[in-house]
Amino acid sequence: MNEGRGVPGQGDTWPRFVEASSILLFLLQALRALASGLFGIIYDQRDEPGAWLLGSAALATCALVVPAFLCQSTSRRWMLALVVFIAAARLGISINDADVRFFCSLAVAAGSVAYLAGIVRIERSLITPALFGALALDQLLRISGNTYDLSLRSSWLPVQAGWSALTIVLALRLSRRPQAEAPMGGLRVPEGLGLGGLLFLETSLLSLANAVARWSDGPYPVLAPLLLGISLLPLLPFSRGSLADWMQSRLVRFGMALALPSAIMLGYALSGVAAMAALLLAQGVALASLACILNDASARPRASGAGLALGLFLFLLLSVFGAFALTYPYTLPLMRGLGWAVYLVAALCAAGAVLSRDVQARGAAPPYLRPAWVAACGALALAISLISVWPRSASPPLDSATLRIATYNIHYGYDGSWRFTLEEMARAIEESRADVVALQEVDAGRMTSYGVDDAYYLARRLRMNVLYLPTVERVTGIALLYRGSADETNWRLLTSREEQTGIAHVSLTIDGAAMHFFGTWIGLTDEDTKRQIDEALQFIADRTPATFGGDFNVDPGSSVYEAVVRAGFIDPFTALGVDPPPATAPAEEPRRRIDYVWLRGLTPVRAWVSGSLASDHRLVVVEVQRPR
Repeated sequence: MNEGRGVPGQGDTWPRFVEASSILLFLLQALRALASGLFGIIYDQRDEPGAWLLGSAALATCALVVPAFLCQSTSRRWMLALVVFIAAARLGISINDADVRFFCSLAVAAGSVAYLAGIVRIERSLITPALFGALALDQLLRISGNTYDLSLRSSWLPVQAGWSALTIVLALRLSRRPQAEAPMGGLRVPEGLGLGGLLFLETSLLSLANAVARWSDGPYPVLAPLLLGISLLPLLPFSRGSLADWMQSRLVRFGMALALPSAIMLGYALSGVAAMAALLLAQGVALASLACILNDASARPRASGAGLALGLFLFLLLSVFGAFALTYPYTLPLMRGLGWAVYLVAALCAAGAVLSRDVQARGAAPPYLRPAWVAACGALALAISLISVWPRSASPPLDSATLRIATYNIHYGYDGSWRFTLEEMARAIEESRADVVALQEVDAGRMTSYGVDDAYYLARRLRMNVLYLPTVERVTGIALLYRGSADETNWRLLTSREEQTGIAHVSLTIDGAAMHFFGTWIGLTDEDTKRQIDEALQFIADRTPATFGGDFNVDPGSSVYEAVVRAGFIDPFTALGVDPPPATAPAEEPRRRIDYVWLRGLTPVRAWVSGSLASDHRLVVVEVQRPR
């Protein structure tokens, strides 16, 4: 039952906005942390599924679905209890431990869903601006951290403690104010499904500028501020008012329903400026669709929590099938190449919800923030984003007498215990003083690795240039980090029966002579590997001097190893008399040597394997004399 009667004062609007935006931001962060935690569990148990695999999936489902059904109270005391619970649990997401982060993300998700269910009943007009504010804050935190959300780092914990405390203080203040009586109800099923589809699109693509950049092959420094600006625009009262007026027209709603799936598919099928324009349009239409679905001035009762519960279950299904499309060799082979279908289903669900809405004339929603404050905060956010993405020139090769070339399987940014250790990997590369690094298992915007663009982050952090080759669904692949400016960059996909892979090439002028650097990841099956290495060597041809680094997934003496030797490459560890050469995988107590840096036309000076445990592979470094 509701406690208290009356209309909240105008002085309560900004605390309600800040509280709701913070809780919805915590929900967005928890959803990515939950997806990332599930990815590690599924990855570890893919060969021998155990009870924990089913148990973790059941926990995730319950956390997203059950609270929408069970949490019927709309009292401010109940909402205060939820805020305290969510704000406390959110601290754990900033702790870089896989188990702590997983269980805290479950708690935050469950509490936030209950909170969202309550807000739907208490003050539905608050949801849209609060969600827009949460999306904008989420983007700003990611842009400021070079796509790696600042709030996921342990160093953020004191800031998060202050943010959580502020949210609790605001909730406590609101709990003492009179509360207007609100009709008990919730989202209708089409609205809930539309919300689930849009949440998936936002958290996995449209609000991730790096994912949009990889889909379109467009410049991230341009797309990041543009997407942030699009997300900020609806917070201005005049924009929301105009949008509400436009949505009175059935023709406009039909156009929105048609535009969203069309723009998503064009963004997938095209490249360059056309794809960028399509995905920017998709983001604008997605935000308008959110407003259309969530804005409702009617006071008629709705079904309790069914719509919201079904929408969040749809979100979970879309996230799972999206992950299957990226890990099809190990999970669901029929999902190969069907990532577009998952996004299309999400867009169609949103389109159906927009078409089902019967938008009627409504009173103006309360201005939760003054327009001057929105404009000032928006301008500050855009300024921060522009500073964060401002281009930096790459540093030149570090040493005048030698060059260092490395290879590193970065395991999607995780170590062997599924801690997210991208910064530790950057430090390992930095300490190696490598001039060129071949990277494998590089994510560029997957929800299962917190949406981070590994290649962009490492290049920015290390003051290096990067060539990224997407091999699976545009957001995972291989890369080459290098110092200086490239004379030529190109790549080729290799025939792959299981996980798609390829080879990347960068040519640099060193002391007036061209040097060629190649990076690859060779597949896991014998049927793939021989064909793949033959195609890779054909691509390399007779270019020399050359280095050829990567995770070859084979031991010394294999047919792949011998094929590289026959092509004129030498194993620097063998050439330097290192016997036995050190193993490289797994990182803890390595047993196999499967990561190599091959040389042709170059003389090795030194070769070693780093002691860093930041990944599940060791970093391999080779130092060579410069060609004269």
